Amino acid sequence: MPGEHFPLNIPFKPSPSLVTWFRINFLLVICLLIFLFYVPMAVFNPVPPFIHLSVLGGTIVLVILFFVWVSLYYASMWYELRDDEMSWKRGVWFRKTGIVPYNRITNLDIRQGPVMRALGISTLSIQTAGYSGQAVPEIRIEAIEQAEELRELIRTRVRESGRSGDGTGSGAPVLPSRTASTDMQILDEVRKIRTLLEGKH
Repeated sequence: MPGEHFPLNIPFKPSPSLVTWFRINFLLVICLLIFLFYVPMAVFNPVPPFIHLSVLGGTIVLVILFFVWVSLYYASMWYELRDDEMSWKRGVWFRKTGIVPYNRITNLDIRQGPVMRALGISTLSIQTAGYSGQAVPEIRIEAIEQAEELRELIRTRVRESGRSGDGTGSGAPVLPSRTASTDMQILDEVRKIRTLLEGKH
């Protein structure tokens, strides 16, 4: 049943696998930095034992702090689909909230890296368009297990919102149309400017 996992007006959270995903990525980055920078330095420029202990201790503390932060970050996250918009909230030290009207959505992309594929999760990136006509990333719904279902549900809402796009990137931003009277006013102003310029010669 479409929308079974994402009912309207009920907040939902990402998969708990988000915590594992963040932690694995962080450990991979730490290992990469150690092998690229610290190991060559220790091999070609021998350092005292206390330096090794300091680096090891600092790394352990950093990993513990990050692991705790990820758990708090996950606890702060939620998303909610409503009739004409979707909202989100996240943040540990600084809380961020946002509202995305469906009629601003121009594109929906599902992204999945190797680690995410192993965990069975995906990230749904939502592109929007402002009055300037330039699409900007508005929100990423991270660590979703039913990403295809969520994308189709949002695309349906985009179609029902009345804009020409359908979430595939084919729609153009909705811009206010100029009326005939506005065109006449502009033309009249241009004529006045031309008359003033001709009078100076």
